[in-house]
Amino acid sequence: PELAIDAGFADVIVKVQRPGIDQIVETDLAALRKVARWLSRVRLISDRVDAPALVDEFAGVCHDEIDYLHEAASSERFADAFAGDERVAVPGIAWERSTRRVLTLEDVSAIKISDTDGLRAAGIDPTEVAPVFAAVMFDQVFGDGLFHADPHPGNIFVTPRAGGSWCLTFIDFGMMGEVSASLRRGLRRLVIAMGSRDGAGLVEAARDIGVLLPSADTNELERALSALFDRFGGKGFAELREVDPREYKEFADEFGDVVRTLPVQLPENFLLVIRAASLTSGVAMSLDPTFNVWDSVEPYAEKLVRDEGSGFVRDLAGEALENVRIAWRLPKRVDSVLEKAERGTLAVSSPQVERRLSKLEAALRRTISAVMFAGLAVAGAILYVPVEGVGVTLMSISLLPLAHALFARR
Repeated sequence: PELAIDAGFADVIVKVQRPGIDQIVETDLAALRKVARWLSRVRLISDRVDAPALVDEFAGVCHDEIDYLHEAASSERFADAFAGDERVAVPGIAWERSTRRVLTLEDVSAIKISDTDGLRAAGIDPTEVAPVFAAVMFDQVFGDGLFHADPHPGNIFVTPRAGGSWCLTFIDFGMMGEVSASLRRGLRRLVIAMGSRDGAGLVEAARDIGVLLPSADTNELERALSALFDRFGGKGFAELREVDPREYKEFADEFGDVVRTLPVQLPENFLLVIRAASLTSGVAMSLDPTFNVWDSVEPYAEKLVRDEGSGFVRDLAGEALENVRIAWRLPKRVDSVLEKAERGTLAVSSPQVERRLSKLEAALRRTISAVMFAGLAVAGAILYVPVEGVGVTLMSISLLPLAHALFARR
């Protein structure tokens, strides 16, 4: 009681770190790092996952969780983000009574969010809590980007207030996630690509987020995503729920091998986003069995596209400028390709080269012809206005390599 009075709270909770836990954590992490180094020497694994990087990310989360001053600072950042929001409450911190291994905070114990009987006894309808909880969680991810990454029922209370109202009280801020600028950009591109049914754009968004390693050969993935959009695109979330599950299974059987062979990994922050979304869905459905998390996500996805519209326009302008630069450089690059071809130093790579060695020479010749056609055609288009005769001549000559590229096999 005296400690609570000194801290300015009615009651306090004192969280004391288990003695020696930091040494135990370091020992475990050292073992994981050694295993990760071994795994990185196995080609089958190293081509698909950066094991040492994953261990480093996991180590960062572990160190943050056992640093109570870091947890206290995260708690205050969270409280500032929701300052003035009547839906959310956060326990106060007694800084003068807290250290890296001891955390003293306001006792805010109330009704556990998963205690539906307790909620009803307090006059609170659990089905009304579910959408509010989901909205608060997605506000964190799509708002300032700082979010509670461990929103399991033990870390959230429903606190009754005078007049029949209530709020959600969050505790335990040891595991926090943050939506970085690159992740936000990736999410924006992800939403835009899904909205425009752009398989290639979706792959690029996955690269931005860091889900696909740079070594990933994504041609087959783009084909699978295009097929996905053709089959299910244009349907709202409600319509997708009505699709026969056998149709989903058929699609998964057709393209499952493509995804399984890709070098995919989940970056820490994106993994925390998925974890938070999964826990949010589970808690909300325990409150309301009919709750569908996608109904809560959809408005945020639409808002993301609107808010990032100017950024999307900048992206389009940047891509247009890059296309102009490519067109300007293309004739010189074509000349370089031809020079390499004459010297015999032109290299062509194919992910299925082992099965196509017998066709490599013909394919190379057709490729060179196609490049020559593109270079001559673009060069002719560029020169058409300033030097009309030269432009027409180049575009006419470009038909020869085009014919070779199209009909050489025949």
